[in-house]
Amino acid sequence: MKPLKHILRLSLISIAVACSLSGCALDGDEGQDGAAGINGTDGINGQSLPRALNIEVVGRFAAGGIDIFGKSAAEIVQFHKASNCAFAINSALNQIEVIDLTGLTKAPVANPFTDASLQSSAFTFADAVTIKNTDGSEQIITLGAANSIAIHDDILAIAVEATVKTSHGAVLFYRLDTTGQGSFIKAVGVGALPDMVAFSPDGSNVLVANEGEPDTEYVVDPEGSVSMITLTAGMPNDTAQLINFTSDMTFSSDALNEEDFDSNGKRMALLKAAGVKFAGPAGMTVAQALEPEYITYASDGKKAYVSLQESNAIGIINLEDLTIEVKALGFKDWSKYQLDFTNKDEIPKFSSVDGLYGMYQPDTIASYQWNDATFILSANEGDSRDYNAYSEEIRVADIVDEDELNMTLSPALQAAYDLSGGKDGLGRLKITTALGNADDNGEFEALYAYGARSFSIWDQNINLVYDSGDDFGKISAAVLGNNFNSAHTENKGDNRSDDKGGEPEAIAVGKIEGRMYAFIGQERSGDLFTYDVTDPFNVAFVDHYNNRDFSTRFELDDDLDNPCDEAEGMDCSEVAQSGDLGPESIKFVAAGDSPNGNALLIVGNEVSGTVTIYQVTEE
Repeated sequence: MKPLKHILRLSLISIAVACSLSGCALDGDEGQDGAAGINGTDGINGQSLPRALNIEVVGRFAAGGIDIFGKSAAEIVQFHKASNCAFAINSALNQIEVIDLTGLTKAPVANPFTDASLQSSAFTFADAVTIKNTDGSEQIITLGAANSIAIHDDILAIAVEATVKTSHGAVLFYRLDTTGQGSFIKAVGVGALPDMVAFSPDGSNVLVANEGEPDTEYVVDPEGSVSMITLTAGMPNDTAQLINFTSDMTFSSDALNEEDFDSNGKRMALLKAAGVKFAGPAGMTVAQALEPEYITYASDGKKAYVSLQESNAIGIINLEDLTIEVKALGFKDWSKYQLDFTNKDEIPKFSSVDGLYGMYQPDTIASYQWNDATFILSANEGDSRDYNAYSEEIRVADIVDEDELNMTLSPALQAAYDLSGGKDGLGRLKITTALGNADDNGEFEALYAYGARSFSIWDQNINLVYDSGDDFGKISAAVLGNNFNSAHTENKGDNRSDDKGGEPEAIAVGKIEGRMYAFIGQERSGDLFTYDVTDPFNVAFVDHYNNRDFSTRFELDDDLDNPCDEAEGMDCSEVAQSGDLGPESIKFVAAGDSPNGNALLIVGNEVSGTVTIYQVTEE
C-alpha cells in the first residue's frame, strides 16, 4: 500500500478557480468573513495560481519498539543547524533524542511506513535541579516530564514540569556543540506546568506558556501565566519575569472599560459575555481559568501571541510593558459548513446544523508577515475540562435522555436532533455545558462543540481573516474513504467524528521558492494538509498526505500504564507496520538551512514514537 498522497489536488484547485470565476462556492458553502474554503485563489486580479508541491518521506527515526508505543516517545521536535540534527522529546525514556540528518539524501525512502534508518544519540537531563528565587535564595525542584523544547543558534531550552504538575516547573538551558550534544548551563524556575517554550527572533529572551492545570480533584488549581527569561550574550538570567492574568492584563471588548474590572466576579461575567469560554467549579478565578498553551512571536519581537485553548481565546503579549490583552475568538457557525457528528454509521456523512457552533480553541499557533503586518495561524483542535471533580463535557443525547440532568433542547434543536437519527445521530456529538443555556433555565438554545476542525488565519488584532471551513473533513474523506476521522490508537474509521474530528494539532509555516505555505497536521487521523498562504486574503489548498497504513489492525489502550500490552490481547507487532501515529508537532526547515538542500518538514509522532522527515519541493 502506498502513502495516501492527495492525487486529486490539481482537480480540486481547478474546481476552486472555476468557482471563483463563476461566483459559485464549493458544496454551496461560503467562507466566514469573506474567506472561502478550498476556492480561496482565483488566479485573476494579478494573483498567481497555487503551485503543486512534491511531499516525500526522505528519512525516519523510531524511538523504540512496543515498549514506547503510546507513551509520547517523539512529541515536540526542533532543528539545530550547526550539527544538522533534529531534536525530539522522548517522554517514555525522559531523554532528548538527537537525530543525525547529515547523511540525508533527496531520494525518498523505500517504505515510508516502516523505514527507520535515522540514528539518534540521546542525552538525559537531571531528575532535580537547583533554581534561584527572586530574593537570591536557592530552591531544589524535582522534575517530571519534559513538555517542550526550543533552539536558537546553539542554545537549547527544555520546559520541564515538576513531579507534582501543580507545582512550579523549570526551563533547562544547554549549550549545543557541533554534534548536537548539550552541556548544561543552568535551570530557571517558571510557573506551574510549563507546556511550551519559545525563543524570540533575536534570541534575547524566552517565553514560557505555564498552563497551570488543576489536579483531577480540583484541590489545587494554579494560575495560568507566561514567564519571560532574558538572555545576555547567550546566558540566561537567574530568574524569570512573570506575566500573569490578574492586574497585569486588559480584557478586550468594545463595551468595557477599566472600572468594569474592579472585582474578579465582574471580570468573569463580562468576559463570558464577550465570548471567552469559562468552565470550572464555583470560585474559579480568571487567572485560574486562562491556561496558556502555545506561543508565537511577531517578527520584530515586540509582541507575542499565546493561545488560551480551553477558553477559546488568544492573548496578545506586549513585551515592552509585559501586559496581556485577551481576545475572544468567537464561534464557527456549523449551519454554514458541514461536519460529520456521529461515529455510529462508520462512514463519512456530512450535515449542516442550525444552532450548532464550534469553538476554535487553537492548540499550536504560528505567525508570518504579509505587507509588513503580522498574521497568526491557528490549528483549531479543541479541548475540554474533564476532571474527576468537574467536567463540562457531555453528549447531546445526555441532554435529551438523562432526566436527572434537568436539561432540554429548544424545539428547533430537538427537531434537528430527531431528524439526524437521535441518540445515534446528533446525539453522539460532544459539547460543553458551559455555553448554550444563556438564561440558565435548563433549555439549550444553541450547542457548542469543541474545536473548529480547521485552521484559521487571524490579523495582528485577532480578527478572523480566513478559515478552512469544512475542507479537512471533506478532503480527508475523499482520499481515505471510511478511514477518515480515525483515532491514532486504532485503525477504525469515523471513530472520532463524534468528538473533535481529526483534531488539527500541529501547524508550521515556511517559504518555498518565494511562496509561503502552511502545513497542518491532524493528531488523530494523521493527515498533513498544505495550503498556500502567501496572501492571507487569497488562500488556496495545495496538497494532502497521510503516512499511515490503514490496512493493519491494532488497538492501543489509553488507560493502561502499558498501552500496547500483549498480555491484554493486543497485537503490538501491527503498530510498527502502521506508519506514523499521532503527529504532535511540525518544524519547517528552509532549503538554505537543510542538510539535503531542499525544504524539510520534521514531524514528531507521539503515539508511534517516530520522527519523520519530509522533503517539500515544487513539481
